[in-house]
Amino acid sequence: MVKLSYPESQWGEQISIYAHYLNYRIEFEAVDFYGNEYMLYPRSTEEPLSFEDMVYLIEGMQVNTDELNGGADLTLNGVPRVESSFYPELKNFFDEKRSNYDLD
Repeated sequence: MVKLSYPESQWGEQISIYAHYLNYRIEFEAVDFYGNEYMLYPRSTEEPLSFEDMVYLIEGMQVNTDELNGGADLTLNGVPRVESSFYPELKNFFDEKRSNYDLD
């Protein structure tokens, strides 16, 4: 659903956010190469997220430090580059935000 990359992080990590329909709810999951667990807010919903809610989910994403692997605590440094065919406006939003911080 959404692909994030963090070029300013030590790892240059990519994280994908997936949505699964399960038990009449849309469940969200963030996955990286190392199998770290990310905490997402909201974790699930009954309706698709609005653009603003998806921005909130991305910006509020945290690494579960109890299940930390591969230096993931350094992964979320900076403002991500974002790609999404479901939320194409995310790219422009985060590109502008990166530009405001002189990151590109």
